[in-house]
Amino acid sequence: MQETDWAPPVTTPPAGTAPPAGPFAPRSQPPAQHAKAPASRKRSLRTQLAWVFGGLTAALVLMLSFAFGELLKSRMQREAGAALQVVSSTAAKQLSDALFDHSRLVQALAHSPDLWRNGLTSAEVNALFARIRLTRPYCVWVGVADPKGTVVHATGNQLVGRNISDNTWFTAGASGPYVSDVVPAKLLAPLLPPSASGEPLRLVDFSAPIRVDGQLIGVLGMHTSWDWAREMVQELLPTFSREDQISLFIFDRQGKLIFAPGGKLSPFIAVDQTLPLRPEQLQADHRQPRVQASVVRWNDQSDDFLTAVAQLPARNAPSDLGWYVVARQPVASAYADAQQQMLYVMGAGLLAAITATWLVWWLARRMVRELNTLAQTARRIDAGERQVPIPELQSNREVQLLSQSFNAMTQRLLAANESMEHEVQMRTQELYDANRELDRQASTDPLTGLLNRRGFDAQVQFAMALARRSGRPLCLATLDIDHFKQVNDNYGHEVGDLVLKSVANQLRSRLRDSDVIARFGGEEFVVLLPDTPPEAAQRIAREILAAIEQHQWPLVGRLTLSAGITALRPTLQNGTEDNDTALLRRSDDALYQSKNAGRNLVHYIP
Repeated sequence: MQETDWAPPVTTPPAGTAPPAGPFAPRSQPPAQHAKAPASRKRSLRTQLAWVFGGLTAALVLMLSFAFGELLKSRMQREAGAALQVVSSTAAKQLSDALFDHSRLVQALAHSPDLWRNGLTSAEVNALFARIRLTRPYCVWVGVADPKGTVVHATGNQLVGRNISDNTWFTAGASGPYVSDVVPAKLLAPLLPPSASGEPLRLVDFSAPIRVDGQLIGVLGMHTSWDWAREMVQELLPTFSREDQISLFIFDRQGKLIFAPGGKLSPFIAVDQTLPLRPEQLQADHRQPRVQASVVRWNDQSDDFLTAVAQLPARNAPSDLGWYVVARQPVASAYADAQQQMLYVMGAGLLAAITATWLVWWLARRMVRELNTLAQTARRIDAGERQVPIPELQSNREVQLLSQSFNAMTQRLLAANESMEHEVQMRTQELYDANRELDRQASTDPLTGLLNRRGFDAQVQFAMALARRSGRPLCLATLDIDHFKQVNDNYGHEVGDLVLKSVANQLRSRLRDSDVIARFGGEEFVVLLPDTPPEAAQRIAREILAAIEQHQWPLVGRLTLSAGITALRPTLQNGTEDNDTALLRRSDDALYQSKNAGRNLVHYIP
């Protein structure tokens, strides 16, 4: 049935009367004119279908989204709790391993009779103490006391001659291996630098008896700064912990706080913060970690935190201190993924609603013949046809107004669009050509035509990534013209520029197309050698130096180069991945060695 089957009768206006303007009529138009234009009162079938179907679909989507959101929130809560528990359990294990390692070191040294046969102050003992301080930066004091409690030997001679018989680490260490809780540094505090966190210096003591032929001859003690816990926690926290606001705390066996983020205990002590979960809430066997965290209110903030507790696993009796590692995360951050998932569900539902509404809209167009005719005409114009007549349609007010306006606008837009397309094409091509030229100039040395520092940086990042992925060698050579300043001083900068160009040409002719050559400014050149082991890189550098030395330079005479070679490492000494900065620094160091050794030489630093 067509839309006109249910429309009210249409009264034809007298000849010469202008058609009513509908909703766009002037406000001063008399109401009687509206009564003469029944088309202005016609309803839009598309509007009715869109409102009804869209409203029902949106309501259904909202109900389903909230239902799915609650399910997702519950699931994400369990997942967030499990992830937080993994963080606390991992930190507890690492801390337990560190305590056990320190304790085992002290026991192993104390139970080495050959080390102590020459006395507690022998050269071997002094060298041992120095090595311990060197290899363990957080070990602030290592010393040994005689059976009466007098310190006879220590690093830096600190507390030597002092009687410490009333100290717990001595009395406990005289009978067996001992590990203390976190204690304040009373005697050593005036002798040591302050804590990195600004808090009072605190220590963990390790001690063990020294026996030779069954006779107690002293007690070995080692005091470790509690700052190492801060460093360890920072290394353990995942890279996203700051964004997710995950924090780690350590409590002793009695539930007293002994470590807070950044080593700042004062804010938490001020609010009397203790272990947030009571020991009876933990599983009896701490070797089986909890799989679900709990939502707990902490004293320092009013918001709730998702909290996971893991007790340190016991590695041996001395290091079993019964500490707890607690990880917390604000509930809002922990459940952020659930909110995101809920938004995804709502987005998918709304997309389905939009798709369904579009389908109804398309069906409505097919039901309304004249509207479909107008759409076909629009498609022909969009396809590029010109001079397409726009029919005058009268089925409803929207189509009537649209056909009238569309007919007037089409002609103007087609002409403007043609002119604009031509202008855009011209401007786009001009911008493209200009950008290419600017990019080339920005990455190229204008004198030699080689890459400059910017162009080299882009190449070295790609080459390093490719070398790591393929496992192939990558070397970097830094070359410098010896005594180049004398060339400029004696013959002028024009001759110096000719020398630089000639050296650049020599490098191009003797290196592969795959090698990356750059001028870093002045007389320094850098060459990146992919798929080249260090031996081959040194051989290539020597060949280049020999060619430069044998070349006859007009006016200048004899010139030489010095070179420094290095290779890409898997990791640096601090455990981080090798990078371009470290690579350039090592090649510069190797170049300085060549300069200091007499120039015209090649030095290699792995």
